[in-house]
Amino acid sequence: MRIAVTGRHGQVAQALIERAAATGHVVVPVSRPALDLADDDAAGVLAALAAARPDAIVSAAAYTAVDRAESERDLAFAINGRGANLVAQAARTLGVPLLHLSTDYVFAGDASGPYTEMDVCAPQGAYGASKWVGEQAVLATHQNCVVLRTAWVISPFGANFVRTMLRLAATREEIGVVSDQIGNPTDAFAIADALFMIAQTLLGSADPALRGVFHMACQGETSWAGLAAEVFRASEALAGPAARVTPILTADYPTAARRPANSRLNCARLLKIHGVALPHWQHAIPPMVARLIAADHNQECVV
Repeated sequence: MRIAVTGRHGQVAQALIERAAATGHVVVPVSRPALDLADDDAAGVLAALAAARPDAIVSAAAYTAVDRAESERDLAFAINGRGANLVAQAARTLGVPLLHLSTDYVFAGDASGPYTEMDVCAPQGAYGASKWVGEQAVLATHQNCVVLRTAWVISPFGANFVRTMLRLAATREEIGVVSDQIGNPTDAFAIADALFMIAQTLLGSADPALRGVFHMACQGETSWAGLAAEVFRASEALAGPAARVTPILTADYPTAARRPANSRLNCARLLKIHGVALPHWQHAIPPMVARLIAADHNQECVV
């Protein structure tokens, strides 16, 4: 199977590229300058994706600077709304299935339990609103697609929460971490593995029930403070940096964009329809931390 993924440096894109070698699939990243979702250039998007000769397309590129989106609203909507729609148009023209990644930020975050696909979307900030617009555009444009909402993506790649915690612990004995936001930390490699399985299912069947909106997150839930504590436990076991976690409230850590207090996603529909269930989030932490510690050590040796 040959998959084109929009974006090259995102966590999911890098996980797909790395996993491809082990699974026998081919992943072709398509990114700037060939593909610039902010340009509103339908012909350019189509040409860039057509050149990859894909069997399926994963729409992973997005504007993800949650706080900056409040002051760059137009850019966020250009990329996450119109840009996502251009990718869907290209997938439709090429006659291939589209797997579009979205986010828990499409919800208000005030529900008492995990969100299902049937719950009302009510994004509270520009980032979530732009992703919600993108979801609707993709679904309206291309029938052969799935929208996959995920949350709290972590990996050894890029600037994400796990790397940030290890970096801070290298110079601090105590770190205040938000404890009143709950979600499902989701390993980018688990997402990549699930995307391969879902893409193969879409290629093997035209059943409309396989299309539509699904939630895709790792099993288990915790707070950001709980995730930090797990990261430090894994790091300490490897003689890596660790700090004492002090739980704080969202109100104690103000940000430009409002974060959902409840980011939990109910993924039962994905299991029922596609037979796909991601592993528990805790399973990913030890190997992820070990890899980040080793990378930092190697960098120090080079310097």
